[in-house]
This record gives sequence, C-alpha cells and structure tokens, in this order.
Amino acid sequence: MRPRKAFRKGATEKLKAALKQAKTKNQFQRIQCLWLRAGLGLNADQVAQAVGWLPTSVRRLQAQYLKKGDRLLQSVGRGGRLHQNLSREQEQALLELFTLKAGRGGMLEVSQVKLAYEKAVGHGVPKSTVYRMLARQGWRKIAPRPRHPQVDKTRQQAFKKNSPRGWLKSSRSKAKPSDQSD
Repeated sequence: MRPRKAFRKGATEKLKAALKQAKTKNQFQRIQCLWLRAGLGLNADQVAQAVGWLPTSVRRLQAQYLKKGDRLLQSVGRGGRLHQNLSREQEQALLELFTLKAGRGGMLEVSQVKLAYEKAVGHGVPKSTVYRMLARQGWRKIAPRPRHPQVDKTRQQAFKKNSPRGWLKSSRSKAKPSDQSD
C-alpha cells in the first residue's frame, strides 16, 4: 500500500476554524472528514465510521481537498439545476407576458406558453418542461367552474315552474321520441 499524502501545513488550524463557521450539517461533516485525518491522523475507514459516511466518499473528499485545497470548502456541493434552459429570472420574465391575460380572467393555454418558451430557448421542449416551469414559478392549474358560484337553486326551480311552456316544448321536441303504446 502506498503512503498517504500529507495535508498542507496549517491545514489543521484552518479546518478547525472552518468547523466553527460551518452553517449546515453537510458542510460540517465535509470539514469534519478532513479535520479527523489532518488533526487526529485517522484513516478513511475510521473517519467514515465516525461521521457515518462510506469510506469511498471520505477518500473522494480527501483527494479533492488535496487537489483543490481550501477552495473545496467554499464550494456549495452537488445539486442544482445543471441542465436548465432558462434561469429563474428569465422564466419569470417570460411569464410576465401571460400574467396580464391571466390577471384579467382569461384562459391561459399551455400550448401558447410552450411556443413562447421554445422561441426563447431556440429549440423544442416537451410539454412537461413547461408544466414544471409553471409550478416552479407558483402558477397552478385552475379549471373553470361548471356552475356559477352564486347560483340560487330555488329561483331556478321557480323560473321553471312559472315560465311559459313554449321554451319547454321546443326543448322536448328535440329530445328522443318516447315509445307510445296505447
């Protein structure tokens, strides 16, 4: 087995200070993995057991620290929208065009938003991309109501009873003829 590479001089003090400034659990564990090796001389298996990580993850982090140095501690880590077509601000600007129409009570068709999105991006995208963008920006699907919310059922029934029968006969004549047996 080859000998382990030593950390740079002063790394132990920098890591100890960074431990006190860690803001998240993930950030603290990353620094702790490095400090346990630099300060106590533990190997990757021991560090992994202490922190609750896999030994391969500890080795990878320590190798990156040896390669990148203190810059590794400032990096955010994995995750994020790595394959985004538009930034959140650009998405918001694109939806501003449709905000006025939706604000006036108009119907917003996703196909129109999709066309505008594709024009802004410069290539075709699936409809699911547009739906995810709308959800990300706080838009939601609202379907029109089947009935008016202030409908008065008693007034409707009264109108049907007291209205002239002319409109009722015309609607019945359009209905299917019933079987007449005498």
